Amino acid sequence: MGLGQPQAWLLGLPTAVVYGSLALFTTILHNVFLLYYVDTFVSVYKINKMAFWVGETVFLLWNSLNDPLFGWLSDRQFLSSQPRLCGEELLVGSEEADSITLGRYLRQLARHRNFLWFVSMDLVQVFHCHFNSNFFPLFLEHLLSDHISLSTGSILLGLSYVAPHLNNLYFLSLCRRWGVYAVVRGLFLLKLGLSLLMLLAGPDHLSLLCLFIASNRVFTEGTCKLLTLVVTDLVDEDLVLNHRKQAASALLFGMVALVTKPGQTFAPLLGTWLLCFYTGHDLFQQSLITPVGSAHPWPEPPAPAPAQAPTLRQGCFYLLVLVPITCALLQLFTWSQFTLHGRRLHMVKAQRQNLSQAQTLDVKMV
Repeated sequence: MGLGQPQAWLLGLPTAVVYGSLALFTTILHNVFLLYYVDTFVSVYKINKMAFWVGETVFLLWNSLNDPLFGWLSDRQFLSSQPRLCGEELLVGSEEADSITLGRYLRQLARHRNFLWFVSMDLVQVFHCHFNSNFFPLFLEHLLSDHISLSTGSILLGLSYVAPHLNNLYFLSLCRRWGVYAVVRGLFLLKLGLSLLMLLAGPDHLSLLCLFIASNRVFTEGTCKLLTLVVTDLVDEDLVLNHRKQAASALLFGMVALVTKPGQTFAPLLGTWLLCFYTGHDLFQQSLITPVGSAHPWPEPPAPAPAQAPTLRQGCFYLLVLVPITCALLQLFTWSQFTLHGRRLHMVKAQRQNLSQAQTLDVKMV
């Protein structure tokens, strides 16, 4: 009796409340892990570089493969046959097939031009999102800790996680008015402009530095959340291009994850290497002297001469601004090659609707 009432109460909750609660707690766990795991393993447990690289490699393999694996198990029945359509003006010629293997699906995906450009851009975006999360504590410690209180740093940290969710309500209204493509492109331009402004201002403008550190995370995370809308458009284009019996949405989302999730692993590895390369400061070692005969997964960068070595604060600042500049330039190029917007997107949506109506008519005739 004691357990029956809580169970009945839980079963009576609206689906939106249950799903929202699950997403909330999953996001909390995910963000806490992303924010502190590099600092925890390096500063608290003081693991060596080899162990860190091995752990990141294992994480890379499973994190990249589990989504397409479950997507294939979920959607492979939708790829087993294709409808026979006549008289339809489709993007490509109709072809009939009784089964589609994984190899054939991958070949189809390799010909999906917009998918390839999108995952190239999204790989950089995932890298930048996780780079911001992994190195946020380092930036606060070495760029602002001498000038702001601990409570102010905590407020900045909290805002950087809450603001993207609130900001997306505004971004979605912009998407309805201007389209997702234009909004994402505008966010890339904003990221580039703010980073160049911060680079020119230098690390001594503390108010601007605080604003940049927080806004950099807000706009980057906001962009990540908007890109899910683009994947749904790619699902529709994949269905139209290959005349699928039904949209293979889980599989396409999984294939996007396969290509882009390695960015989660590259972020801490490349960030720590760049910091060591530029300043000579190795987060994995207490001193800058490398023991003879030690094994390193990545060739150890030569430390700058002591008289010329930039301070750790300078290194963190240049890492903070040059990574967004590089990411923004790469993303603006790849995003300019993406054509699933405007007239092309309207055509895909219309043909997607025609396919759905034709399949419904076939069912009624049977």
